[in-house]
Amino acid sequence: MGVKLRNYLHLHFIVFIWGFTAVLGKLITIEALPLVWYRMGIAALLIMVFIGIRRYSLKVSKRSFLILATAGGALALHWVTFFLAIKVANVSVALAVMSTGAFFTALLEPILYKRKIIRYELVFGLVVVLGLVLIFKVESKYAYGMAIALLSAFMGVVFTLLNGKLVVTEKPTIISFYELAIGAVLISVYLGVQGAFTVDLFRLSENDWILMGILASICTAYAFIGGVHVMKYLTPYTVVLTVNLEPVYGVVLAFFILGEAEKMNPMFYLGALIILATVIANGILKNRDRLKKEKRA
Repeated sequence: MGVKLRNYLHLHFIVFIWGFTAVLGKLITIEALPLVWYRMGIAALLIMVFIGIRRYSLKVSKRSFLILATAGGALALHWVTFFLAIKVANVSVALAVMSTGAFFTALLEPILYKRKIIRYELVFGLVVVLGLVLIFKVESKYAYGMAIALLSAFMGVVFTLLNGKLVVTEKPTIISFYELAIGAVLISVYLGVQGAFTVDLFRLSENDWILMGILASICTAYAFIGGVHVMKYLTPYTVVLTVNLEPVYGVVLAFFILGEAEKMNPMFYLGALIILATVIANGILKNRDRLKKEKRA
């Protein structure tokens, strides 16, 4: 099995885990901001223990730290808006809107990476938006949640593109630690300014602690490091477009775990199917382009 294929399959496994993340976010009863604070803080501590065991150096350049800080802030905002969208709308709608990330990436990646715009990436991005329009027409009552999810999708793209730069020079584990730790610190500052550090912040039910443990360890620490690692071998656009499968995995899991609350109109599933088909088409074209390059070489 080739290195690229192995990492592509690993990415799909990680995306499946992220689909489960949305369900956990719905099941955990605390609000979005403290939820993300716990998630980032606990995951950063777990990764710090791993770094200590492996004896990795935490030293990074000033330029890398600046990018890490920006990415950490983008990640924190991405997750806060993501979980907020889930709580004010539902898992299915929030995940579907996140698919607009492909369109944002098709526009921003050529600028940040100084490469030519690939036409079919723009087309695929627009097709994803078409799928979103179908979903929006059906579920317009969730307009507020969809707007928040749209902001989350944009911040997720910014974060992914910045990581594409960082992974060239830094270890995925180190990148993950700094971004999660910086995000947790930024949220801590905000909570402190808001006077939110009260006893209530630390009063979680036993069920919430269990779910938070799963969210922080498997769905964050492991999946985060793996997600950064695959970017050594896959382009940011391919990563973002593949992550659009998260709604498919998430919607299926939500229906089986959360039941009737996640049952949607048939047009919703048509929009989701369009998004899925776009992801598959991108993978086929990317593989075709790779084979052409290998033949030329």
